[in-house]
Amino acid sequence: MRWINRMPGRAGHATLAALPFVLVFLAYSAGSAARLAENPQDRVLPSPATLVETAVRLVSEPDRRSGDILFWGDTVSSLTLLGAGVGIAALIGLVFGLAIGLVPVIRSTFQGFVAILSMIPPLAVLPILFITLGVGDTAKVALIAIGITPFLIRDLSARTLELPQEQLVKAQTLGASTFAIAVSVALPQIMPRLISAVRLSLGPAWLFLIAAEAVASDSGLGYRIFLVRRFLAMDVILTYVAWITVLAFLIDWGLARLSRWLYPWAEARA
Repeated sequence: MRWINRMPGRAGHATLAALPFVLVFLAYSAGSAARLAENPQDRVLPSPATLVETAVRLVSEPDRRSGDILFWGDTVSSLTLLGAGVGIAALIGLVFGLAIGLVPVIRSTFQGFVAILSMIPPLAVLPILFITLGVGDTAKVALIAIGITPFLIRDLSARTLELPQEQLVKAQTLGASTFAIAVSVALPQIMPRLISAVRLSLGPAWLFLIAAEAVASDSGLGYRIFLVRRFLAMDVILTYVAWITVLAFLIDWGLARLSRWLYPWAEARA
């Protein structure tokens, strides 16, 4: 039997899915053991046991000066900014995506403009945002929104253009206005695509957030990572990186479950 026709069973699928994680862990453990054997004071690759101890300390011990647990404060700060930026981008992307996809005049006006905007590196405008909006949270939220909004608009407008013309013609025959067609015909079919597009944009959104927090901030996951790097605190850095990965996975998983729950027909069609 050719490999292209071999389908793993449930147990085989679980084993294969876990295999890369096990290999990465074994490779890291071997590298850490080798470095620590050569230099017990090495801080570049802390042992897995040290990482566990650091993680427990970070999530449970309050800061001596403030009395707060900085780990959870950083998490709340970053998630608040991420949620605000992605939420604003999703709203703008939905409105303009529907408008560009449905209305030819708006499509002729904004389609090329959005295409050009999507080619501007968002991190290049970060200094401009800090100058115009200050170094507070507003600039960070704006960077996230600017970074992912063009992608959302282009993706949603393309999906809107794919809607069957028969549906739009029937709605017009029944006397529906452009707004009614957008809300009643297009919007319900675009929402699953919006959730999918947001899931795809979460990676860049995290990148923009971490970059903005690293440049100018006094809290947040990115801020903490770049703060402790001067002390070569790799155990703290790796713990925060792992936590960011877990958060990103949970958000993506939650959005996928939400899409299946709200729009099961879209999952079946896909």
